[in-house]
Amino acid sequence: MTSPLRVLRVLGDRPFAEVGRPALAVPDEGRGLLAVAGERGFARTATVGVYGTGDLGCRAVLRTRFPVHALAFHPHAPLLAVGTGAYDGGYFFEGELLLLDWETGATTSLLEHDFGRKVLGLSWLDDRALRVLMAPPDDWKDRKAHVEGHVAVLRRPDWRTTAPRSVTPADLAGPRVPAPRPDGREEARRALAALSPDWEPRRHVLAVEELPDGAVLATLARDEDAPERPGRTALADGLLLRHRTTEYLDRQERLRIRHGSRDYVNEVPPDGREQYWLSVRSPEGPGVRPLFPFSWEPGETHFPGPGVETEDGDLVHTGTVYDGRGLRPGGSFVVRRAAADGAPRWVFRTDHVATDLDADGDTAHVAYRDGELLALDLRTGTVRRRHRPTVAGVPAVPTALTVPGPGRLLVGTADGRVLDCATE
Repeated sequence: MTSPLRVLRVLGDRPFAEVGRPALAVPDEGRGLLAVAGERGFARTATVGVYGTGDLGCRAVLRTRFPVHALAFHPHAPLLAVGTGAYDGGYFFEGELLLLDWETGATTSLLEHDFGRKVLGLSWLDDRALRVLMAPPDDWKDRKAHVEGHVAVLRRPDWRTTAPRSVTPADLAGPRVPAPRPDGREEARRALAALSPDWEPRRHVLAVEELPDGAVLATLARDEDAPERPGRTALADGLLLRHRTTEYLDRQERLRIRHGSRDYVNEVPPDGREQYWLSVRSPEGPGVRPLFPFSWEPGETHFPGPGVETEDGDLVHTGTVYDGRGLRPGGSFVVRRAAADGAPRWVFRTDHVATDLDADGDTAHVAYRDGELLALDLRTGTVRRRHRPTVAGVPAVPTALTVPGPGRLLVGTADGRVLDCATE
């Protein structure tokens, strides 16, 4: 079912919000466009945005799991070639060659091989020919693999109709050449600052709440490369920003359970057993009281996520199950567990990690890393509504949410903004 969710206002908006900290910027002066690639941020993904240099409006975005090293506008078609990649730390130079249609927002991944190739440079020779500079496939007995590469020219009669995964290893064969790895971050920052002096990069929203006076407080992820900014920053539109400055891990990981009558923790038992227990901290001292094993499936280790306590004491929370290859198929779950023994009353599973959860009287609202917001029936776990939020037609990734009142939802995003939404 399609959700009637509507974005009423965008708090913390600013130019180039989608890309975060810029790593590369390439202009198309003839068409008044600027392509900007951001450093990897939320969920270890990098974002590329295409902007108009006149109004600074975002035309399209793509997100990739690798750092971006090259951008090139097609001479005439509404296409942007994007080269990405990374060294895996032991052998391969993996990466992607992507084609973004900045009119439709569609992205095509062109390389046939599963590992791909790390793309270092791109340039259009004409409408049909794209020059590609790549790192070697691997560095096995190759001392110059990190300073040299291969160059190839790909030719297609019409790049707008190029099929996914249609560029083969034979297409990429080419001579060995010097392949410097320039750092374009400072130049990209200057390009953005020249167009928008008040531009500011931000990390993703970890949590969002509405204060009694109506102001909205958003806690942002810590930026290790930026100076510490203690306290809160007030924006003109009523958004208050707070930057996270500390992180810790111990044997008692505190769970983020909204409306909790107790202080819930995910505890590794001191006797050395691997099973995690859902426990509560004692209000009288440092001890904890175990409630029940966190995993209800024998042989599975469940990792906890945010949740809520219902009026009758049940817990509704998110979580994940991993194996040696990563997140298992259907390994992201939302579960409602009985207060007495933790038995699941219902379980809802997907393939995407949940980032936050809150509930009103009869609905659990869940945000996911793939950009979707779900509304689940709190009694049965069935899907009531699905929605993918956008800002000016461009997809936004929800990273935090809260229900401030009937018919409303505040959604924090991966680009440091907050969407004030109506759910009815």
